[in-house]
Amino acid sequence: MKSFIVFCVLIYQTIACSVFAQDVYEQALLLKPDLTNGKQSYRLCASCHLDDGMGKSNGSFPVVAAQHRSVVIKQLKDIQYKHRDNPTMYPFSDVKTIGGIQAIADVAGYIQSLPHLGNNGIGDGNRLSQGEALYLNNCTSCHGLDGNGSAEEIFPRIKSQHYEYLLRQLKWMRDGYRANSNPAMLDLIKNMNDSELSDLADYVSRL
Repeated sequence: MKSFIVFCVLIYQTIACSVFAQDVYEQALLLKPDLTNGKQSYRLCASCHLDDGMGKSNGSFPVVAAQHRSVVIKQLKDIQYKHRDNPTMYPFSDVKTIGGIQAIADVAGYIQSLPHLGNNGIGDGNRLSQGEALYLNNCTSCHGLDGNGSAEEIFPRIKSQHYEYLLRQLKWMRDGYRANSNPAMLDLIKNMNDSELSDLADYVSRL
């Protein structure tokens, strides 16, 4: 009986945590971002994503510049509440570290305001026609022909993202290592082999 009670408490805590995370996300999304404060908060992010938000061309840290603030907020919350496993980002996703819900809205707004400078990492370019076909047949309904995604639908801007980062994330999604993936996307890539994912990532990196 005691074990059952403990199990029920754990289930309740998990559900409550998920509800709270969603509530924080919705609150941050509704707040008007203060870009001046967001720039200050972004100092925590710049050590990895750099001052211009372009990350590193080897894909170790992604481009965040010009990303939809709705996407930034969602990823921060997913990381904070362990819906997405990212040990490097986890300490920086904590609401206390950032400075509260308003600070989350501010830094996400500032990231969105950063211009994409276009000097991202790309693949070898040997199979771009294959990558284009894969993209047009599988990705445009959510990410659009241009790869800009949708702020309203919380579909990320993936155009001109680093090739190595894109490829790593695609593999992690396909193989179940990234738990916060959109189920519809998983259905589209689950049967793609490494070569196809590479072709797709190379094409997207050049959009």
